[in-house]
Amino acid sequence: MTASPSSLIHPSRIPNRWVQLVAGIIAMMAIANLQYAWTLFTKPIQAHLHVSLVAVQWTFTLFVLLETWLVPFEGFLVDVIGPRLMLGIGSIMVGLGWIGSGRAETINALYFWYGVGGVGAGVVYGGAIGNALKWFPDYRGLCVGLTAAAFGIGTATTIAPVATMLKVSGYQHTFIVWGMIQGVVVLASALFMARPPMGWTPPDWEAKEVKIKARINTSAVDMTPLQMLHQPSFYVIYLMMTMLAFGGLVVTAQLNPMASSYHVDNVVVAFGMTALVLAITVDRILNGLTRPFWGWVSDHIGRENAIFISFVLEAIAVYALLQLMGHPVWFVALSGLCFFAWGNIFSLFPSITGDLYGNKWATTNYGIVYTAKGAAAAFAGPGAAWLFAKTGSWTKVFWAMIVCDLIAAFMALLWLKPMAARAVRKSEGAAPVLNTAAPIKTRGVA
Repeated sequence: MTASPSSLIHPSRIPNRWVQLVAGIIAMMAIANLQYAWTLFTKPIQAHLHVSLVAVQWTFTLFVLLETWLVPFEGFLVDVIGPRLMLGIGSIMVGLGWIGSGRAETINALYFWYGVGGVGAGVVYGGAIGNALKWFPDYRGLCVGLTAAAFGIGTATTIAPVATMLKVSGYQHTFIVWGMIQGVVVLASALFMARPPMGWTPPDWEAKEVKIKARINTSAVDMTPLQMLHQPSFYVIYLMMTMLAFGGLVVTAQLNPMASSYHVDNVVVAFGMTALVLAITVDRILNGLTRPFWGWVSDHIGRENAIFISFVLEAIAVYALLQLMGHPVWFVALSGLCFFAWGNIFSLFPSITGDLYGNKWATTNYGIVYTAKGAAAAFAGPGAAWLFAKTGSWTKVFWAMIVCDLIAAFMALLWLKPMAARAVRKSEGAAPVLNTAAPIKTRGVA
């Protein structure tokens, strides 16, 4: 393939990779509200547009579908032309998504504009994660985790002012003001982004690579998306991520209705905040911290082991929340523990994708895996709301989350781990065939 213009940027014009990591983190923080502050808007939207909760939650599902299902195409563009232009385009769409949603007077208009925001968020998310995958093969779990953490923790820094503005000025004004803020921040971050020069490797990579391969199943080849789709391990990974994404998306989308059902939403518990607002704040902080933490753990014990441990813990947390949700303090603490055990899928799954299928097409390949989140959203948003409306209880929804967590946890340990090891051994023999050109050892961006 002919080198793209972004790969021909002179090394002196490429920001240090740690500067780029910070820029990606800031961009991800700026788009976090589109997903994680959504639960605050559901009841005001429902009242203003005079529609059902199920109809409102289709907005969330559409957002997640467009945020995820277009990422493979967006990731391909990032791989070809680089992240700077793509994140610039994403910044415009992120801003317009919330500004348009604030001006929407029909449910269909809301669907359209929030969908625009979903496309923009997907561009930013895929571009930032892909850039971290490429620049940090030596600290992949940690640095992808830090980038993904920003998407989880970003709302924690803004949830209080967003909630206050929503109460004082209404949800429409809040959408418009924060839409402008988010768009400008992403645009500024995009200016610092560039992909690595062709053949670039980090300092002392040869020695580091030997140590990494001793702990982690790491492929010797760069697979194209089509080659990845021919790997049985891809389908195991995709199924696992779908099941695991379901649980966290349920709590993300339905936390406000759940709190209302158990009558803890308006109970003031600490710092002048209600149980709902405090839970959202704590959840977002822990949802962010879990990603670099489990990414770092997986760098040392392997991705599959980290998935197993964390999602057995997730199943326990969900069961405890089901038993104690009616107690405001336990509602805050256990919903936070659920997010701490869940949010790591957004560091562990991109890391394992880069490990098994290589760096060159990492953004596109993880974009395909990331669509599993979109598949899960159909069940987590309107599906969970429908089941609650039909049964009058969240119990069956919680048990579905527990079962999915346990099945995926044991799949990671008993199925994916040996499968990945066999695939890596096979790739080592195929490396000279699939990698047609030896990498160029390029220095310059530590």
